Amino acid sequence: MLQYLIILLDETSTSFCHYENTRKERNLIPLDVLKKGIRYGMMENLMIQFVFPKYDLPQEYKDEVETIDHSKIKPIADEADVWVADEPAKVDGNVPVVLRVSKEVLFEKENEVVEMLKSVPRLNIVLTDVETFTENDFTRYKSLLERVAAEVERMYVDGKSPQINLLTDRMMLSAMNNCGAGDMSVTLAPNGKFYVCPAFYYENEEDSIGDLEHGLDIRNKQLYKLEYAPICRHCDAYQCKRCVWLNRKTTLEVNTPSHEQCVVAHLERNASKELLRNIRKHGTFLPEKEDIKEIDYLDPFDKRETWQ
Repeated sequence: MLQYLIILLDETSTSFCHYENTRKERNLIPLDVLKKGIRYGMMENLMIQFVFPKYDLPQEYKDEVETIDHSKIKPIADEADVWVADEPAKVDGNVPVVLRVSKEVLFEKENEVVEMLKSVPRLNIVLTDVETFTENDFTRYKSLLERVAAEVERMYVDGKSPQINLLTDRMMLSAMNNCGAGDMSVTLAPNGKFYVCPAFYYENEEDSIGDLEHGLDIRNKQLYKLEYAPICRHCDAYQCKRCVWLNRKTTLEVNTPSHEQCVVAHLERNASKELLRNIRKHGTFLPEKEDIKEIDYLDPFDKRETWQ
C-alpha cells in the first residue's frame, strides 16, 4: 500500500541511497508542478519527503514546502529531518544521518565512522558499490562489523542508545523493513512524472510510471511486493534494504537480489545476532525479543530446496 511520496526539488537533489546523481546543472521543479505534487500527496493521504539540492531554494519554494506535513532530506547544512553525507565526519546536530560511502572508504575510515556514530542519534550507512563485493571484501566487511559492534556494545554499557542500520536495526525487527520503492513509495521528478524511486529517474527518464495528469501506471506492480519476491520472502535479514533498482541492475529482475546484496545483508544479520547476545550479558535488553537464530548460510538462495 502506497504511503510515501518522494519529491525531488531539483535535478541536482542529493542522493540518499545507492544511486549516484552526477547532474550538475540546476533545474528546479516548476512551481506549479510542485504545487500539483503536494496536492496529489494530500489527496492520496501520502507522507511527503522532499529531497533538497545543495543550494538554497527561492523563498516561494520554501513557502510551498511548508504548506503540508513533510520530511526534509538535505546535504548536511541547516534544518532538516535527515542529513546526507558523502564522507564520515563528526557531526554537530541532533539529526539522523545517511552516510553514502564506497566499500574502500568504509574500510579505510572505520574509526571516523565510529566517531560519527557517537555524534548522531542515528546513522544509516549506504554502500554505493555493494554489487562489486568480492570474497575478500566479504571477509573484510565481517571483521569491520565485528569491530563496530564491539564499540556499539561499549556505548550501550555506558548507558547510550546508538542506532546504526547495519547492526541495531535487525535486533529490533520481527519482519522485513525494506525500502519499499514501487510498493510503499514512489518518486515525483522535476519533469512532473512519477518513478519507482529517484534511481530509476536518474538512470533513464523514459522509465516513468505515470504523471500528475493521468496518475500512476506501475506495470506488473505486484513484483514490487515482498510476497512476490521468490528469495526475499523466505529471508530473515529484516534490515536489508532490498533495493529494487540494484536488483534490476544486477539480476534484471526487480524482485530478485544479487548474491552480493544477500551476503552483505546476512553478514550484518549475523553480526547483529552476536551483538544482541553480547549486550544481554550486561543486563536485561529487549526481553520481549527472541534471540536471532543461528543459520548455516549467507545467501538464502543456497537453501532454496528447503523453501515451503
